[in-house]
Amino acid sequence: MRINHNIAALNTYRQFNNANNAQGKSMEKLSSGLRINKAGDDAAGLAISEKMRGQVRGLDMASKNAQDGISMIATAEGALNETHDILQRMRELSVQSANDANTDGDRKNIQDEVDQLGKEVDRIRNTTQFNTKNLLDGTMDKGQATAVANVNSNTSVKTATASVLTDALTTLTDKNGNSLGITATDKIEVSYVKDGATVTNSFTAGALTVAALNTTDGTNADGNITVAADANKNLTVTAAAAGLDKAINGLTITVKDSSGNVRAGATNALSSFTETTAAANVNTDGQATFQIGANTGQNIQLAFKDMGTAALGIKDIKVGNQGQANVAVKAIDTAITKVSSERSKLGAFQNRLDHTINNLSTSSENLTAAESRIRDVDYALAA
Repeated sequence: MRINHNIAALNTYRQFNNANNAQGKSMEKLSSGLRINKAGDDAAGLAISEKMRGQVRGLDMASKNAQDGISMIATAEGALNETHDILQRMRELSVQSANDANTDGDRKNIQDEVDQLGKEVDRIRNTTQFNTKNLLDGTMDKGQATAVANVNSNTSVKTATASVLTDALTTLTDKNGNSLGITATDKIEVSYVKDGATVTNSFTAGALTVAALNTTDGTNADGNITVAADANKNLTVTAAAAGLDKAINGLTITVKDSSGNVRAGATNALSSFTETTAAANVNTDGQATFQIGANTGQNIQLAFKDMGTAALGIKDIKVGNQGQANVAVKAIDTAITKVSSERSKLGAFQNRLDHTINNLSTSSENLTAAESRIRDVDYALAA
């Protein structure tokens, strides 16, 4: 028996404190549902858990970002759906005006509707917004450091010499080697739309070569265009200057015999131009960036192109006579193709973001499960 020190009591008190602390920790875990309530519970586990929590919350926000991106794209694509309808109506009116059964008064009425439809295309371009951001005016397009001139290429005319430019117009053949049937007395008309005005140059084929297409009358140079041959000896016509207002749209070469009848085969072959390089103005990089990941740099970019009449090549387009209407049909066809291409791009991007959201949701779920194994309490063990 010891008088100064009650060892049994000290042992009992120590055991009581241990049991009480253990009980307190168990109650804390059971009440909070967490195995780690403070750093002392598991210092390493806490650090890992907090990092995982940051990732999970980042993934969840990235999913919301992707959903907002889909909404933005859907807004732009919905507006372009209406632009498509307008362009189809403009094309319909151009085809109507190209018919000489119409009087000058009829064509004036047609022109009035075409003018208003063009203004509506520009209104849609200027007012389509998402969260006050303009989508279709080119401010959210990819940066362009240098103004670009558009290039129209024709692969339907076969060259007989080193360069198609040196071929006589009367010797031209199509890509299958069949003669275009152009005679020396045939009239050649080169027409196009430039900044809303329809330009038509005419001359007689005579002994002129393809290079004469770059003239106003077979002799004097046309300062709006440059006629050349590319590396594959295909005929190309490039706007002489860069920028949207200098672009050449609806390029049409019409061949008529001495009686004024159109030579369809020659006209179709010579007019088979496609825009291989679109005109562009200088602009800053304003393309949309979507943060679709939890970490820095996990983003994707989408450029919304200018969808106004100037960018589409139909600004102030004229259908006041048969020649203008004929060129307008081709220019509007190109505009429809541009809008179709933009809508296709937006649709593809929207579908991509749908898959992105599914992937983010799966990643968030699996990472949450991993974090739960570190942070959450196992009730069977805690009890």
